[in-house]
Amino acid sequence: MPALDDLRVLDLTQVLAGPYCTMLLADLGADVVKIERPGGDLIRPNPPFVGEGDAYGGYFQSINRGKRSLELDLTDENDRADFLRLADDADVVVENFRAGTMEKFDLEYETLRERNPELVYASIRGFGDPRTGETNRQGQPSFDLIAQALGGVMQITGDEDGPPTKVGPGIGDVFTATLNAIGILAALHHRDRTGEGQYVDTAMYDSMVSLCERTVYQYSYTGEVPNRRGNSHPTLFPYNAFETADGHVVIAAFGDNHWTALCEAMGRPDLAADYPTTADRLRNRELLREELGAWTRERTDDEVCAVLEGSVPCAPVQDVADVFEDDHVDAREMLVDVEQPGTDESVTIAGSPIKMSETPPEPGTRAPLLDEHRDELLGEEKSV
Repeated sequence: MPALDDLRVLDLTQVLAGPYCTMLLADLGADVVKIERPGGDLIRPNPPFVGEGDAYGGYFQSINRGKRSLELDLTDENDRADFLRLADDADVVVENFRAGTMEKFDLEYETLRERNPELVYASIRGFGDPRTGETNRQGQPSFDLIAQALGGVMQITGDEDGPPTKVGPGIGDVFTATLNAIGILAALHHRDRTGEGQYVDTAMYDSMVSLCERTVYQYSYTGEVPNRRGNSHPTLFPYNAFETADGHVVIAAFGDNHWTALCEAMGRPDLAADYPTTADRLRNRELLREELGAWTRERTDDEVCAVLEGSVPCAPVQDVADVFEDDHVDAREMLVDVEQPGTDESVTIAGSPIKMSETPPEPGTRAPLLDEHRDELLGEEKSV
């Protein structure tokens, strides 16, 4: 029995942040009903595809698995009435429109709460909602790139002499979505104790500030603005990527014991003796970076890791093809095959990193076709 199999979630979200949040809930067993605008989620037609008959692309498949779909036009009186009937019995509503949009449909939190006082209503926006803190940015559109730029992520990402750089994955969306899911679960726990629903709000900008907690305390403590350091760490060395004969490895000699073991593996006990403390190593990081780099460049990824494994934290820098071949990833069920509608193919999507002994998540069901579940969803409501 999945952990959340007694919950009904109405998902009015699209693109990445909102669907990722509700995907987490679906993986945990919630019945997630994806309420789609006429024509469906904007990312349904986004590539990549595996064939000409694909019903949707990989982007949509990856973050909408395990959901049911219902196409509704919330400006239409009948469709709005259908939504309200669903909301009356729902546990959670999640939306990621701009602030004020749901008010235009007269479907905002206050309206739904009056009909269903136990409802948990969650929103994900670029700049949050006035209910939880009004700012002049609310109502502006936002995407991952905007959030990373404003929140400080880009300023500390990239080479020291290079431009600000965004992080590869859409963390402005995905981290915000994860925090929203945590907020929803906390609100449900509160409801179970009190019978009271509530409003949950996470903003992409806010989430990036939280993600950059290190820069916040560094600036507060030192008055200095942290900047880009490439792959290095501001307060540790060696904690970096190093070139090898066939790629790159990362070495994270966090403690003095790791440093001593690293120097022994290199056959350089003199370095351990000359630079015994973190402060010594930070003051001489450029010299030591050259020493380590000269050692790693003469060896392959496997050779470096074989020598250090067990005494010094290290790893090769893998690409996604390496991830697909990694026995760890297979053993942890982090790659899941699902049906690709419109083709005879199956495709692989990322599995759930949440592992539970009694109620394990089950991310093995494909994403829905547009309006695929209309009859069963509206039939359920009309028969009540």
